[in-house]
Amino acid sequence: MDIREIETLCSEEFRNEVERNLLRDPAEIALDRRVANARLVATQVKYLQRARRKLPTYYQARAVLPSLAFEQSSSELCASHKRYGGELAVDLTCGLGVDTLYLSRRFKRVVALEHNPTLAAITQHNLRLMGATNVEVLSAESEEFLATLDHADLIYADPDRRSAEGRKMVTLADCSPNLEALLPMLRTKANHLAFKLSPLFDLSEARRIFGSDADVEVISLGGEVKEVVVYISCTEHEPTRGLTSATALGLGTFSLGPDASATAPDSNPLQPLPEEGYGYLVVPDAALRKASLTAAWCGSEGLDCRGPYGFAHTLPTTRMGRIYTIEQLHPYSPKRLKPIVGRSIQLIRHSFPLSSGAICKALGTREGAGETWAFAEIDHQMWALRLSEPEGR
Repeated sequence: MDIREIETLCSEEFRNEVERNLLRDPAEIALDRRVANARLVATQVKYLQRARRKLPTYYQARAVLPSLAFEQSSSELCASHKRYGGELAVDLTCGLGVDTLYLSRRFKRVVALEHNPTLAAITQHNLRLMGATNVEVLSAESEEFLATLDHADLIYADPDRRSAEGRKMVTLADCSPNLEALLPMLRTKANHLAFKLSPLFDLSEARRIFGSDADVEVISLGGEVKEVVVYISCTEHEPTRGLTSATALGLGTFSLGPDASATAPDSNPLQPLPEEGYGYLVVPDAALRKASLTAAWCGSEGLDCRGPYGFAHTLPTTRMGRIYTIEQLHPYSPKRLKPIVGRSIQLIRHSFPLSSGAICKALGTREGAGETWAFAEIDHQMWALRLSEPEGR
């Protein structure tokens, strides 16, 4: 994308063309000879339609949305959850600017870096459209800028996890910028640091790299882990405490300190799971499972933690887990289960040695609609549970 194309995308004429076609099928727009710049209009309409839920502020402003930057951006719900506020924030990895936009609402001034000058120009244009006039977007490399920075209240970074060839980077040291190498310098340049990592990032590795005093938060949305965020305080006045937190956006947060036990106080892993007695099963949110907080959370909610699930005799009131009524509970035996399992099931599988495909093949069913069945290995025994939604929920 060159400067001429950017000028086209930002022009009033182009924006009006996008507005006229906003509700149409992008594939249809691309072939419509009556539409000026039909290919560009179709692309913008496609991503604006997708932005209605992920980036509603961008949608309302009819922002320019480059495809790759859109795919790699945070959702606004995740961006709005970040901590801290103050005078100056520095975003080392601006991209489309979603996190930058929400930093601008909590800080008096934000400096955002984007090494791609084209994307930097588009992001500055978008932020102006959305009223973020306190943000300066610079086309600069992190290391060069940090050498000139005096001090900031917050330095934030979401490292680029793809190489120039588009290959996914596995280790943090291979990402850009290399936070592991920059960390000693960053600690001297800001009161607080916040780093967004991949949802697949190993939390023990985060502790190794960033230290035991860092707070680590796993954030989920709609039952799917979206981010792992590391917070580090570089000032004694507001120290981070080494907390591990799981946040299900809109549902709640559960945290555990470094000195607390991760085991549920009432859990007895040596006691066999009874085939009768429990009335309800709770599937803890994905953030709890990722953060290895399932057992502690179950204990705090009065649930018996068994393997990946919580069990209860009475209807739980928790919000950070999906609640089901247990209709049947069976030791996993394809011969015994096959006659009672329907031709299609909704399948929940955690801590189970067989894949979903292998389970369906063994039971002569397929994954899709129908009754809900959960599978888990608990106390070295495999179990199958037929579930239903509790009445009144």
